[in-house]
Amino acid sequence: MAKKPAAPPRAWQRMLSGRRLDLLDPSPLDIEIEDIAHGLARVARWNGQTKGRHAYSVAEHSLLVETLASHFQPDLDRRWRLAALLHDAPEYVIGDMISPFKAALGIDYKAFEGKLMSAIHVRFSLPANLPQKINALIKRSDKVSAFLEATQLAGFEQAEAAKFFGRPRGLSGFSAQHLTLQPLPAEEAGKRFVAKFRQLR
Repeated sequence: MAKKPAAPPRAWQRMLSGRRLDLLDPSPLDIEIEDIAHGLARVARWNGQTKGRHAYSVAEHSLLVETLASHFQPDLDRRWRLAALLHDAPEYVIGDMISPFKAALGIDYKAFEGKLMSAIHVRFSLPANLPQKINALIKRSDKVSAFLEATQLAGFEQAEAAKFFGRPRGLSGFSAQHLTLQPLPAEEAGKRFVAKFRQLR
């Protein structure tokens, strides 16, 4: 008797909201902001190699990037601020892989991540693909955030961080409080992420 063909491996993840997100073909209908916030608040930046009692989460990083983008462009439309907040949203499912590991994987990781990002954008009424100038602004804000995180939390010297991320410019007007990073408990980071989302919607 011929063997039954093996069932394909499971390619979906069940979320706490009850949604089942198909990772290979993500539907905007299966994406909820509470799931994103919950996941990002529990994903550690720098693979957890940061100072402090709590891990510095992707949720906190996302809040900082939105703050920086708004600072660099004070008249930034609310929807582009939302795009900045969601710039790492796929990591609620796939985690925060550091760049060296992405390169070592040898797969088209960016295409996989991009498919999920497009579904997230559509879910929250953003263009599937952002305008180039918005992408550039978010990338700038992301690099400044990385420099601040590297030097304050991840043990980098200023010169070393500048080599990898560039030296931040355009931060005059920021209070020391805004630029001092303090890792939060996951629950608090998730709450702040959702609160910012609701403010921008």
